[in-house]
Order: sequence, then C-alpha cells, then structure tokens
Amino acid sequence: MTATAPRPTTDAGPEGSSRASSKRQPTRRAGQGKTPRAFYWMVVPAVVIFFGLHTIPVVTGMFFSLTNYAGYGTWSFVGLSNYLNLFRDDRVIASYLFTFGFAIVSTIAVNVISLAIALGLNSRIKFRTAFRGIFFIPYVLAILIIGYVFNYLFANSFPTILQSMGLPGANILADPQWAWVGIVITTVWQACAFNVILYLAGLQTIPAELYEAAGIDGASSWRQFRSITFPLIGAYFTINMVLSFKSFLQVFDQIVALTNGGPGTSTESIALVIFRGGFQGGEYGYQMANAVLYLFVIILVSFIQLRFLQRREASF
Repeated sequence: MTATAPRPTTDAGPEGSSRASSKRQPTRRAGQGKTPRAFYWMVVPAVVIFFGLHTIPVVTGMFFSLTNYAGYGTWSFVGLSNYLNLFRDDRVIASYLFTFGFAIVSTIAVNVISLAIALGLNSRIKFRTAFRGIFFIPYVLAILIIGYVFNYLFANSFPTILQSMGLPGANILADPQWAWVGIVITTVWQACAFNVILYLAGLQTIPAELYEAAGIDGASSWRQFRSITFPLIGAYFTINMVLSFKSFLQVFDQIVALTNGGPGTSTESIALVIFRGGFQGGEYGYQMANAVLYLFVIILVSFIQLRFLQRREASF
C-alpha cells in the first residue's frame, strides 16, 4: 500500500470565506471619496461675482455709514453719529411708520386674496388651466409699467366712472390721507400672481381622499378648510407671509410710478428716502447708515416672523 500525502486544510467556515472574499476585493484608490477639483473650479466664477457685486459693496457701504461722505469730494470719520441722528429725524421715522403700515396691510390682503383665488382655481371648474395663466399675467409685467397704468386709472378713468354714477369722484393719489390706498391696490393686484402659484402648489399636495372622508362624515366646506386644507398648507402659508412682508418692506417702484412719495412726503417709503437722500441730496454717508439699519431691521423682522409662523405650524 502506498501512503498518500495529506491535503492542505482550508477554512471552510463563514469567517474564512469572508476573509478570502475581502482579500479578492480591489484596493481602494487614494482620494477616491474626495470631491474632484473640477467642481471647485466651476464654483469659483460664481463666488467671485457674488463677492465683487455683493460683499464688497455691502462692506463699503457699512464703512461709509460711519463717515460724513456726501457722495463726492472729501469725507471724515464721524463714528456712530449718523445712526444716532436717524432716531431724531422725523422724516426717517415717518417713512418707517408708513412702510411698516403699508407692508402689514398689503401682506394680509395679498395672502387672503391669493388663497381664495387658489382655492377657486384648484376646484373642478371649466377652463381651469386658462384661468391659471390669466391670473399669472400680472407677475410677468414690469412693476413700473403696472404703476403707470394704475396712475392713469386713478387720475382719469376711475373719477370719470364714479362721476357718471352720481358719486363723488376724485383722484385718491392726490389726497395725502388716501394715496396709500391706491399704492396698496396696485401692489396687491401685482403680487397676488406669485402667491397664487405657491398656494396652488400646496393645495395639490393634499390627497383627495381626505376631503372624501370628511364629506362622508358630514363636515362642511368651512370645516374642511379649517381642519384639513389650512393645516396641510401651513408651510406654504409661512413662506408666503415671510416673502410678502419682506418684499413690501422694500417697496420702491410702485411709489415712484404712482405718487413719487407725495402728496408732500405722505407716501415716502424707507427705500425712497434712502435713494433721494443718498443719490440726490448729498447725504450718502447718512443714508448708508439708514440702509444698514434697515438691513438689520428686515433680517430681524423676517427671523421673528419665520419662527412665530413655524411654531403655529407645529400647533396645527
């Protein structure tokens, strides 16, 4: 009998097979998980443009807000005196009061009207797509064009129509107490288009089964809106309120086209005061301080508004 040599033993267990398979896997290349450099080079042009057209002007404006620079000639450093003088300037205070009052009224009106229109356009009506396109037209038009059109309507068409009906007709833009109403009407008419689109996007995310179940339970239309629709579009309501209020705080074009800040200074917004004083009145450094203060006011108001509305969303 011839003896056979013993065969080498191998790990047949799971640990052995896993070690063997791990040895067969190719080694990972160095730097494979890092972002390619080409991606960074693609971002560089945008960063340079943003830094050159935004960051540098902002920092420069903040610096000149600490000087008495008139926009030309020499200047000297005055510290925080410009900021202190803002709180003693009756014209600046009046512009802040007007702007915040205008923004509050316009924000409420825009969101109420936009939500009502969106609910109608989201229902099963004929020519629904056509109506959505028609209601979006004001957003496409330039604000200045809309302002000049409404200026003509308020000054000529509306007074003539009212007088033909035996009612007192007058140009409200020429009345210091009512000129702001014309600005609100024009602004709301133009701003509703964008808000309607956002509300429509939110309404289309709500499942139809919820309304069917609520209808079976006997819930009225108002109860369905209060218990289903509004809570589920809370995020859209929050973003609309924040964006609308921030945009209306920066109102400028509508006022220039309708009243140019008049009659007198009754409809001067903060942006208009900054523009007139900084670029036309030789108050560049002083109005730069106003602009910096206004920037922080908008940031603070938007932050408070966002936090408050987000808490309301969680309570629904």
